[in-house]
Amino acid sequence: MNVYLPDTLNSPVHTSLDTWHKDKNIQRLWAKDSSLWTGTDENKWLGWLDVISEQVTTIETLEHIGDTIAKDNFKHILLLGTGGSSLCPEVFTLTFPTKINAPTLHILDSTDPNQITAVESCLDLAKTKIIVSSKSGATLEPNILRQYFFDQIKSTVKPKTIGAHFIALTDPQSNIEIFAKRNEFSAIFHGVPSIGGRYSALSNFGMLPASTMGIDIRELLTRAKRMGDQCRSSYSLKHNPGVILGTIIGICSNHGRNKLTIVTTPTLTAFGSWIEQLLAESTGKEGKGVIPIDREVCGPPEVYNDDRLFIHLILEGEQNSEQDTAINKLRTAEHPVISITLTDLYDLGGEIFRWELAAAVAAAILGVNPFNQPNVEESKALTLELTKEYEKTGNLPSEPPLFKEHGVSIFMDKENAKTLTSTIKNEPNLLGCLKGHLDTIQNGDYFAILAYIQMKDEYHEILNTIRHIIRDTKKVATCLEYGPRYLHSTGQLHKGGPNSGVFIQITCDNTHDIKIPNCPYTFGLVKDAQAQGDFQVLSKYKRRILRFHLGPNITSGLELLKLKVLESVY
Repeated sequence: MNVYLPDTLNSPVHTSLDTWHKDKNIQRLWAKDSSLWTGTDENKWLGWLDVISEQVTTIETLEHIGDTIAKDNFKHILLLGTGGSSLCPEVFTLTFPTKINAPTLHILDSTDPNQITAVESCLDLAKTKIIVSSKSGATLEPNILRQYFFDQIKSTVKPKTIGAHFIALTDPQSNIEIFAKRNEFSAIFHGVPSIGGRYSALSNFGMLPASTMGIDIRELLTRAKRMGDQCRSSYSLKHNPGVILGTIIGICSNHGRNKLTIVTTPTLTAFGSWIEQLLAESTGKEGKGVIPIDREVCGPPEVYNDDRLFIHLILEGEQNSEQDTAINKLRTAEHPVISITLTDLYDLGGEIFRWELAAAVAAAILGVNPFNQPNVEESKALTLELTKEYEKTGNLPSEPPLFKEHGVSIFMDKENAKTLTSTIKNEPNLLGCLKGHLDTIQNGDYFAILAYIQMKDEYHEILNTIRHIIRDTKKVATCLEYGPRYLHSTGQLHKGGPNSGVFIQITCDNTHDIKIPNCPYTFGLVKDAQAQGDFQVLSKYKRRILRFHLGPNITSGLELLKLKVLESVY
């Protein structure tokens, strides 16, 4: 790890490390002392500190299930999960090559009907093994996806072989385990109750999917153990990789540099999404938080304010001279930069542990509980209320738009609408509305697109262009998130973290929809309820949010948004 800190940060970082050494804080962390954080229930959620040594006892079982799936001629693995249950497996399938003759791992963590159809179209269901992954067993997305795919498998294979197509991955005695036993799933793997979802990557929730695609999980865990041993060191915390990283993140955040910007060489791109969830949910609460900025293209120093900490993740042999030049210019411009080089892909095992420990250390410095997510639960509860309302009335609660133009509807809550309309009296149109909303961006804010649409290259290119237009003109950190998956990632930070976000939520008509078996509603209805619930909770916490409803034509709606954003900032 190569660290560059300007003098204004170097001294407080070393002071903090000295304090941690004097107060024996690393010993307290490994002893699972809750008082290191808020003194509430943190000690109940530190099982990830021990999981590497415990996981060694299950390696043969995990390897056996991976070998068996391949020998049984399954060509695809479909993992149904969300948040901590899906993001690490997504890193593995987007980063590691699939072993020859091993099945291809697919991830589905969306209720968007087009996303579901796109993933399903890649599968031969008769040769697909499905992992239903949920720690609690009560999370909405994996449960309704399980209902749908159980029905699809049921109509594809012989009745006595349905269970052979499923594996349950859940904590003991959950609803998913009960369903799995009743329907004779081929295997049931348990999580560790003392490990929360975002810290579960080195447990079965990460290792089982990795094993199914032929990754050498022994080597992954060996690298993780090596890092874990280094992170136990209390002799000199200045040589403890997890404590150093976490201290820099926490101190930078306390000094106004709370936009942690992740820059990677190409193969490591997916790892940023996992870091994003880990930091956002662990630190984003009580008005505090580290704001992870993932997949922003590295720009010149003049497009950045003094609120950034840059993390440069490099896979050895993949050095990019253009990227290296950009990073060097940022150092010269006195931005803090941490560069971490992985010798090969298996070093990800060690990086996972390093970042988990760093997140816990940063949370201690910020004074928050890294293991809860109170505002995530709010959005879940409101989604449930809205779906119950639909069951009673046949409709979601109506929302009158602020106005419509070119087939696009604009929505705002009363407070934001009142502020906006007072500033755009002479421009009561889409352009005036966008300009007024974007003009609320101030120094130290961040801009986030929250898109409840399919994750599709065509759409992503337009949205990515929009975020970089905003970055370059407003000199502000930008995020691009897809719903509903971000509800289990950055959603906690948006609501519970600093009130410095300016949001554009994007929704669309469901021209294609899918019925959920044994439910009175569809996946499209659930997605709409999740978006509406998220909008209402963000409004409750007085966040600056505008909802841009595209109507049936997503591409033309996004192109219109891009055009109006361009007009509003130039």
